Amino acid sequence: MAQTVSEVLTAATDSVTLINDIDSNGKKSIHVGGSSEADTDWTQAEINEVVQRNVDHIEIILEYAPVDSDDDTPDVKGSSDSKTAYTGAVTTGKAYIEAN
Repeated sequence: MAQTVSEVLTAATDSVTLINDIDSNGKKSIHVGGSSEADTDWTQAEINEVVQRNVDHIEIILEYAPVDSDDDTPDVKGSSDSKTAYTGAVTTGKAYIEAN
């Protein structure tokens, strides 16, 4: 059974959450081993790699589209579903990496 556009976007929500949390909390983000009390021991380069992988993941998902009428790939790219959170996270992630 093929996934729906909503299911594909929901699967990318973890990447949105990760990017936004790292942007807000930096080395204290739980997504890189930090906590509200302590910074992670990860290097900034390692954190940037995590952010980049998640940016890449979202960008790939936003490009999903069937290649022909027999392809059951969900048409995320052509869908009218809101993608604002996803495109916003891509912009945030790229800005975070540029700044750090």
